[in-house]
Amino acid sequence: SWVGAFLAVGAFLGALPAGYLAEKIGRKYTTMSLAVPYLISWALIIFATGAGMLYAGRLVIGIATGASCVVAPMFISEVAETSIRGALGAFFQLHLTVGILFVYAVGSYTHWVTLSILCAIFPVLLIVAMFIVPESPVYLVKKGRRIDAGVALKWFWGPNADTQSALQTIQSDLDAASGEAKVSDLFTNPTNRAALFISLLLMFFQQFSGINAVIFYTAPIFQSAGSTMDPAVCSIVVGVVQVVMTLASSVLIDKAGRRILLLQSSFIMGACLIVLGVYFKMQNDKVDVSNIGWLPLASVVLFIISFSLGFGPIPWMMMGELCAPDIKGLASALAVMFNWTLVFLVTKSFGTMQELLGSDWTFWFFGAWMMVCTVYVFIKVPETKGKTNAQIQAILGGKK
Repeated sequence: SWVGAFLAVGAFLGALPAGYLAEKIGRKYTTMSLAVPYLISWALIIFATGAGMLYAGRLVIGIATGASCVVAPMFISEVAETSIRGALGAFFQLHLTVGILFVYAVGSYTHWVTLSILCAIFPVLLIVAMFIVPESPVYLVKKGRRIDAGVALKWFWGPNADTQSALQTIQSDLDAASGEAKVSDLFTNPTNRAALFISLLLMFFQQFSGINAVIFYTAPIFQSAGSTMDPAVCSIVVGVVQVVMTLASSVLIDKAGRRILLLQSSFIMGACLIVLGVYFKMQNDKVDVSNIGWLPLASVVLFIISFSLGFGPIPWMMMGELCAPDIKGLASALAVMFNWTLVFLVTKSFGTMQELLGSDWTFWFFGAWMMVCTVYVFIKVPETKGKTNAQIQAILGGKK
């Protein structure tokens, strides 16, 4: 529906300015400023007198969401110690899933106005919390505020942290970069181009995993398995699985590494989508599937587990890891714009695909992309676990 599509349109519009603001006024104050559009959007929704105000509210909240998708992963990647950067990076997706579960759980049993009022509390909490949090040390060093950067590092890493070594690493990374980045730098520099291209393709595969198609079909699949569960409860169950497994991903990501989680995610999701396609094909052909009603249910649960362990959190996190400091804001903005463009296209075309291709071929379409994704990740995506930005840039540049 257009109510959902306006969120994606707004996110596309909010991404690029966020990257610019993050470089000009800092990650902290850009994050704090996002509370304003969030509050405006919830006010529009709460006091809506017609569809126009609801559309406007969704558009504005989309702008703030797109901006958040740029700034939050960037901020996290710059303040996290190398040993736990993956775990903290996965927390971005974890909090998205917690928010979705909150809306599923509360929204199923309260009026939408009440839900909107509750949601409006969180931007206020954001402002209060960000007053306490220091600015990104990378941004501070970039602006020549080395002493402030050291203070910030001690706040983030603890009073006994080796801040001098960390500051030297940050300075070396910045010195190796080209200063103020231009759009052309993303394409003329081979290392930057590789970082951007991998980030964009990870976003592409995230959306072409068919996650929206699977979630759309969750209630019918539960019912086909003989479940009499209410659709609202089905949504809550899916939300709980996403939260638990994304939390598991945050634990595994710095132990197993990014590549293995991406590989298992894409391969298992592809297999689950193929199975779902076969099941719907059998249903369409009037084959008796009463004895295998558990199969699509198991496929959906396994699909969501695999997505939450890999392609849910990792593309957002690696977007912040792969890019050099001078291009991070711009590259992240472009990757987020691309991601939300795909959200819009997949959301709006899903119904048409069902009508033209049928449910079976729709699932097979997404399953085929996941198999292509598995090959791409195996060949092209580098492991970033435990590596500094300089080491990652060397790998992207073809150096060992």
